[in-house]
Amino acid sequence: MLNIILFGPPGAGKGTQSEKIIDKYKLTHIATGDLFRKHLGEGTDLGKLAQKYMDEGNLVPDEVVIGMVDEKIKETKANSSGYIFDGFPRTVPQAKALDTLLKEKGEKIAGMIALDVPEEELKSRIKERGKTSGRADDQNEAKIENRIKVYQEETLPVANYYDGESKYVKIHGVGSIDEIFSKISNEIDKLK
Repeated sequence: MLNIILFGPPGAGKGTQSEKIIDKYKLTHIATGDLFRKHLGEGTDLGKLAQKYMDEGNLVPDEVVIGMVDEKIKETKANSSGYIFDGFPRTVPQAKALDTLLKEKGEKIAGMIALDVPEEELKSRIKERGKTSGRADDQNEAKIENRIKVYQEETLPVANYYDGESKYVKIHGVGSIDEIFSKISNEIDKLK
């Protein structure tokens, strides 16, 4: 199985590129935001547990998030040729927990594909996306800057973790969608 992490700051183009990767490599998409919406919406035990933490104003613990990821893998493993993790892991403890979970299943992360985009370009893309996304945080300069800052402070260490595992590949994320996808495909093909 081919298991990859698509990584990058808000506005880097992860959503656009993940759709193309899923289509070409027939991977199952795992995005924690989707998992949260599913479990909360269906009122599952994991959803109720997550809701309890959220209602108290706390972050949902990694064990709950990993539980949701584990359940998604169990549900889809028979029909999947691998997974693309989008927006997860966000912290080094989550990365280590994901590695442990996959190892228990005889799997591993083949690589992390990181989209590298200059900060000014990110801000411009997010503002442009905000015209159609309906997300208030895509239109507010201070919120955009804060999202990029949070990414740099809290999430960027995950890239360093996978770099230390020799699984980190940085792709210049500026250019046409197809040019960037071609670079990504070249790197994924090396991981197979």
